[in-house]
Amino acid sequence: MKRDKNNGPMGARSLGLVSIVIAGATLALAACGPIGYVTNVRSASTAVEEARAVNAAKYAPYEWTRAVEYLHAARAEAAMADFEAANRFGRLASEAATKAKADAIRRAADPRLMDEITPPPGAGSRPALPTEGVAPVVDPDEENPAELETP
Repeated sequence: MKRDKNNGPMGARSLGLVSIVIAGATLALAACGPIGYVTNVRSASTAVEEARAVNAAKYAPYEWTRAVEYLHAARAEAAMADFEAANRFGRLASEAATKAKADAIRRAADPRLMDEITPPPGAGSRPALPTEGVAPVVDPDEENPAELETP
């Protein structure tokens, strides 16, 4: 049998290489499941906590809510052992929390930027309601509504 100077018999070297490839493939497949989920959700939880620390609920309510709901969805999917969906929601939660944190810091530094998410007072916050072709609103507790009385 041929012998390699460094690794003994050639068969041992090949066997070692094969076992390394198998171990790497196993680890890659495992990362798609619960191990990847734990990593994604841990980073998403950290990002949400960082956003909470800069008051993202006040300064970036849409992104904040999105981050919190995606994190909740990730945990719910993991509870049903759907780790692919859980990982996807975990990544979305991290992205939303990072954006919420950045927006919150930016808006806290310049309160005029709050107009991006809330209309200024008295700026026509109520849209005009269409009246043509719309049935009248009737209170079911009222015995004879004015709109329904016949002349």
